[in-house]
Amino acid sequence: MTRSLYAASAALLERILRETAAADTLMDRFFRSEPRLGSKDRGVIAETVYGCLRHYRLLSALAEGTDPALIVAAHLARYSGYHARQLKDLGVVHAEALVAAAHASHPSWSFSITASLPDWLADRFQHELPESEARALGASLLHSAPLDIRVNTLKTDREALQTALLVGGHELAPTPLSPWGLRRAWRAPLFQTPAFKAGHFEVQDEGSQLIAPLLEPRRGERIVDYCAGAGGKTLHLGALMNNGGTLYACDTSQKRLDRLKERVVRAGLDNVRILTISGGTDTKLKRLHGKIDRVLVDAPCSGTGTLRRSPDVKWRLSEDRVRQLAQEALQILIHASHLVRPGGRLVYATCSLLKEENEDIIREFLDRTPSFKALATEDILRRRGLDLGRSTPDQALRLWPHIHGTDGFFAQALEKRLETQAVTT
Repeated sequence: MTRSLYAASAALLERILRETAAADTLMDRFFRSEPRLGSKDRGVIAETVYGCLRHYRLLSALAEGTDPALIVAAHLARYSGYHARQLKDLGVVHAEALVAAAHASHPSWSFSITASLPDWLADRFQHELPESEARALGASLLHSAPLDIRVNTLKTDREALQTALLVGGHELAPTPLSPWGLRRAWRAPLFQTPAFKAGHFEVQDEGSQLIAPLLEPRRGERIVDYCAGAGGKTLHLGALMNNGGTLYACDTSQKRLDRLKERVVRAGLDNVRILTISGGTDTKLKRLHGKIDRVLVDAPCSGTGTLRRSPDVKWRLSEDRVRQLAQEALQILIHASHLVRPGGRLVYATCSLLKEENEDIIREFLDRTPSFKALATEDILRRRGLDLGRSTPDQALRLWPHIHGTDGFFAQALEKRLETQAVTT
């Protein structure tokens, strides 16, 4: 860490905390504006800034303030072992006091400080979980996530992909829960590998790989990925359908769907139909009402289950925003339910850890739409040969970073009853 890299890290951290765009987007813009920085320098800055975002609340307590330069210095002292002389060389004042604070014990600190969470989110975790579980969850969210990839079974299998990557110098291990996944403990430059260019895999968290199987897709069916985004789950569904039937990928963002088009070609899928929609009442969807075998609603949410990967999310979220997202998710789920044929399946999923966006949504949806009933996701996964090792207390799928080693996910499978009943709009 040089003085210039220290200053750049502080400047980038300040920008991310001030602006509303995602950290990775702002980081890309910053590096493009600083072409003098080499790849090693960019790596140092990125690692430092993400570390500061991950531990921001605790580092603010150590620095006794929110000055980005002091936050970076506190991170160097606490997590990189910098001593006072090294910090002074970077221009840090009162370096001795900062180093002493970094290595002292602080038994009076609250859970929100030790877990580096905003107060409202720490309160949610402690309210919704037993104390020991909340603390284990908070600790797990302070670790960076591993790199998980999903094999494209249309082109290869997991063992062959693992061997091919190893030959190229990339050692990955099979994921413990997903039979399609491989994992590396740290980020790896896999996008330039021949295997990626040939469409043999996609980057996808192991927990995310367990969502598509809940639809139990079959070749020849009509399936809708209602909030497809850039299409990670769309691609998995296409492979599980063995490239048969019709798979509609819908989203309101043309930009995201444009990225999906490239991925569909690379994956070798020709059963995907991409639909840009204006919303739940779009006429392109109305012609599909009551005709779709299976619908996935991967609803827009707070993303609290992804804090290991995107620690900036917790500093941009608010309780009001969570409530807004929950209301929108319920409406999306209701609109999507119109597509399902009698006897068909609807799966609601989020990468949120909050009941307000998960169980509460399902309860209200079932109250409003008696034509649907909940299915036991554990039974579905068992039929697919998947064993999570710990049962959930209800019929939903719950994945936790501190228990399953995945991002946090929620999913509930629902079935439309064969007898016709009106769906509340």
